[in-house]
Amino acid sequence: MTERRLILELGTGNDLYGEDYTKAACRAVQDALHHSSLVLFTSLGIDHREMRVEVTIGVQAPERVDAGVVATELPRGRPEVKVVHGGLNVHDPDNATTHVIATAAIAAFLPIEGGAWRLCEIAG
Repeated sequence: MTERRLILELGTGNDLYGEDYTKAACRAVQDALHHSSLVLFTSLGIDHREMRVEVTIGVQAPERVDAGVVATELPRGRPEVKVVHGGLNVHDPDNATTHVIATAAIAAFLPIEGGAWRLCEIAG
């Protein structure tokens, strides 16, 4: 059985005043999750615990993100969180603050038997 990526969602989040990289990362994950509804589990009778969820967070200070906290944002599957350099910091020198912007990519993988599914063109 081969594991295949079935879903890819993207999101952004921020923390405008607290310079909290984990909060910005969690908001990016929530943004990505709000773009999808995974009805395939109910429709196909698949247990969501079979799904591996690969989360990549991009921020300017990866070491300041608590990946364990970010993983708790995922309602389904087995999360794996990786934090990399990315995102954006916007400095406000007048107020001595930094606005943190995080990006998130969430990919969901399921084990699929070879030949079990076939893509069909729909006549329109």
